[in-house]
Amino acid sequence: MTSLYTRTARRCAAVAAVTLLMPLGAASIQPATGAPTGQAVSPADCSPGSLPETGLQGDVPAVDRDSGRSRDGFRCNMRLLGSSAARGGGVTSVTYDHCAYIGSIFAGDPFGPDAGVRVLDVADPTAAVHTATLTEPAMLAGTWETLKVNAARKLLVGAGVPALTGAGLLSVYDISDCAHPRLLNPGPGTDLAQPIPITAHEGGFSPDGRTYWASGTAPGLLSAVDLTDPANPHVIWQGLAGLSMHGFGISPDGNRMYLANNTGGLKVLDISTVQRRDAEPRVLELADMPWSDGWATQHAVPVTYQGVPYVFAVDEAGSGGVKLIDVSDDRRPRLAQSIKLAINLAENQDSLIASASGGSLFAYDAHYCAADRPTDPTALACSWTSSGIRVFDVRDPAAIREIAYFNPPARIDENAELSNSLHARTSIIGPPLLAAPSVVQAILQGQFDPQQALSSRTGMLTSGDLSTDWCFSPPEWRGNQLWTTCADNGFLALELAPTVYTPPADQASITGS
Repeated sequence: MTSLYTRTARRCAAVAAVTLLMPLGAASIQPATGAPTGQAVSPADCSPGSLPETGLQGDVPAVDRDSGRSRDGFRCNMRLLGSSAARGGGVTSVTYDHCAYIGSIFAGDPFGPDAGVRVLDVADPTAAVHTATLTEPAMLAGTWETLKVNAARKLLVGAGVPALTGAGLLSVYDISDCAHPRLLNPGPGTDLAQPIPITAHEGGFSPDGRTYWASGTAPGLLSAVDLTDPANPHVIWQGLAGLSMHGFGISPDGNRMYLANNTGGLKVLDISTVQRRDAEPRVLELADMPWSDGWATQHAVPVTYQGVPYVFAVDEAGSGGVKLIDVSDDRRPRLAQSIKLAINLAENQDSLIASASGGSLFAYDAHYCAADRPTDPTALACSWTSSGIRVFDVRDPAAIREIAYFNPPARIDENAELSNSLHARTSIIGPPLLAAPSVVQAILQGQFDPQQALSSRTGMLTSGDLSTDWCFSPPEWRGNQLWTTCADNGFLALELAPTVYTPPADQASITGS
């Protein structure tokens, strides 16, 4: 029987946790554009042999975290083929051909054998082979969300980001032999005496691979780096796009950028003069679409449905999920649909606090998505912090449904082994602070029950554990397989059941930049 003292202590802990979240959330509430959905997508129907979630869609309940049940992970219509954990998966990683490049954080393991960006040969997905480690200054400084590939030109680029925002470091590699990248710019960007005047947190390519765009978060400085000659990367345009910007997606012709706003929203920029290499390029803002349903908007995936251009815009925090936005009118983008899990709904923010408390900064939010083709996509795969890899049938944008998920095994108490995991490195923090806006809005709307927020974890204000994993990287399509990384479990090769997904003949994984 729970004592009055215990019940009172838990109530106080819940109040303390919510109070701690209030200032962050209140500061980010702003007028919304479009009506946010109040529904979750239909959950996956799990086939025999699955190990399904035990609670709400996307949730890892406190009881599963505390009992150690989350060590087994959760899976539905998707299985693990192979993995390579090493010391963790950094923030975001990328793949090309039969190889994977594992992002780094600073200073993950500066004197160990895994310092820098690890290169894996995944020709056999069940047995990835470590073939090289990239140790140029940008790779050692931490690549955060800058490590990207352009398949057209067979280039890999990463910028140095020691702590949220970095400056000056950028390295370009030829990945014709994907297992053994070759540095192309030993001078500008790599030589510490020849920094490039950029800031970076996020980055990505134009589709033709001639331009690498670096985006800073504080301030929101956007830089276009010319890679016509990869040995001589240099800035050809630079501007302050906003107070704090994030990732982006670029239209197939390279003329439009859909730039994520960290306060929640999307900007549409005309970057055609940079794409054309005008002598004096100008970047024009065509539209600014803010919203309050989610924030720290991460990136955008440009697609078309029956010839009409859309983007899937991903919110990294605040339970915003993924938004499908009609961008056929450059100056008036329109919210068409929203993808959320049950744990992201306003009425379940109290349950979110009950389970995610003690797990550090993030709760349950999308981070990076990849469509299985840019034209009339049939499926969208997303990394979803603490909810694993989620896969959605998006053939009909008016009736999106979940078809599979894989939430990797929790690596409880293995913090010391995971020097390249942002999750392990930030686990000193207990409360899910990035959930603040959605929690506060639920409170203001009268949809938050403090009693429901009470659990054995609610009072964990420090010393966050690893009772789930943080999946950040885009799950990239390889037929029925998805290649991705999660912070604690590192590289994962996953396979979708053929009963829920048939790869289209023209499958071409796209993340937007």
